[in-house]
Amino acid sequence: MATHAARSEHRRRIRLDDHLPVDHRLNRVYRIGAGLMGAGLLTFGIFGILDRIGFFDTGGDTVWSLNTNGALSWLSVAVGLLLLVGMVIGGNFASTLNMTLGVLFVLSGFLNMALLETDYNFLAFQIQNCLLSFVIGILLLVFGMYGRVGSALPHDNPYYRARHPGLADERDRNRERREEFPA
Repeated sequence: MATHAARSEHRRRIRLDDHLPVDHRLNRVYRIGAGLMGAGLLTFGIFGILDRIGFFDTGGDTVWSLNTNGALSWLSVAVGLLLLVGMVIGGNFASTLNMTLGVLFVLSGFLNMALLETDYNFLAFQIQNCLLSFVIGILLLVFGMYGRVGSALPHDNPYYRARHPGLADERDRNRERREEFPA
């Protein structure tokens, strides 16, 4: 017990909101993920709005073979715009936004699957909507977590460096020695 306390004071806690350098290559992945998902959701929502479907209509109106109504269309537009804002801001904001919305999409898929064929299915979901919600959620999670979690992060990764500062410094010194004294 005492050894655990001694070791934990030397360990630095990583925060998921630590900022990446402005030009870090991971920023591109977060932006692309947010932009692609945001553009798709925005387009889906706009097509649903243009069809002038009732706000809570559950009559089986479809856009791209997915059931929709006015509420789902406006919700898709709002989430799509939020993801596009994340794309513009980029960095850790886009990454955290992707992860958060990814979890919400997966949970939404489960919740709406439980509500199928009930009176509480006010977003007019069908099974294909639930499956798409799972796919979008998993893609957003992958885009958001890329380069932040994993057992094989490169040593120049800022998240690796924050989790293993001593080891990262040692690897930097070894690399500098190899560059200074090539074999």
